[in-house]
Amino acid sequence: MPVRDFALLAFVCVVWALNNIVSKFVVTHMGVPPMFYAAVRFGIVVLAVAPWLRNMPRPRWRMVVVGLLMGGGSFSLVFIALKTSSPSSVAIVSQLGVPMTTLLSFIMLGERLTARRLAGMILTLGGVLLVMWDPGGFRLSTGLLFVVASSALASLGAVMMKQMEGVQPLQFQAWVGLSSVVPTALGSLMFEHGQVQIAMAAGWPFLAAALFSGLFVSVLGHTLYYALIQRHEATVISPLTLMTPLATIGMGVAFTHDVLDWKLGLGTAMALTGVLLIAFRFNQILGLAMALRRRLA
Repeated sequence: MPVRDFALLAFVCVVWALNNIVSKFVVTHMGVPPMFYAAVRFGIVVLAVAPWLRNMPRPRWRMVVVGLLMGGGSFSLVFIALKTSSPSSVAIVSQLGVPMTTLLSFIMLGERLTARRLAGMILTLGGVLLVMWDPGGFRLSTGLLFVVASSALASLGAVMMKQMEGVQPLQFQAWVGLSSVVPTALGSLMFEHGQVQIAMAAGWPFLAAALFSGLFVSVLGHTLYYALIQRHEATVISPLTLMTPLATIGMGVAFTHDVLDWKLGLGTAMALTGVLLIAFRFNQILGLAMALRRRLA
């Protein structure tokens, strides 16, 4: 991979990681209701890429379902989780999406489920459970259960997306936004109160956060990622995206005072190792490590 493309991917991962930190500030320090924040985000996405709404991918019902699962449903649950959970823990628990997608691909698409992938799924699940577990109260973190639900929705949407062909990145973003903005707005009206007044009181910082989330994270970040996926093999791109949870942990410790204890550290190592096992064979991981070592030498 050329240095320029590696730099672009690193930029995307940092933007995605920063979004976790920004979203934490929006829903906790600013007090903006999560579903309202999601609705504003997807409204911005729709306005930004409206020209790509002209042709709706078929089957249309599948595009709407995929958009809601991967967009409004998934992001709303993450924003709800961030009210009570740290960005670091949310980033690690989100890695459950990889084994979930693998399992759903086996069930729905008939893809192979090898012993290596099963081992990776178990290791990832063990790491996530360790991060979620509250040893003081012997219970699972309630906030992080929303992340598990979010990962399940996104994984189902990703598998359903595999059954569609010819969808362009900006077209996909446009229909995800349109499929998500109305349900999240309705959900906010039904279950949240005072959202407009809170957003107005937050002022320009809330507007800046929403524009960052909609334009930089969704439109720019995902478009660059799809372009890199088309340019390079997935076996090169996918493991490098693990920079996102690692960057989130670093930013979380620096900006939101996340506690980096043995539980988070060991759980992170287990979960990310499991993700690598699911996605790649040992010789691929070794080859990637050698390539990175040569590049950094």
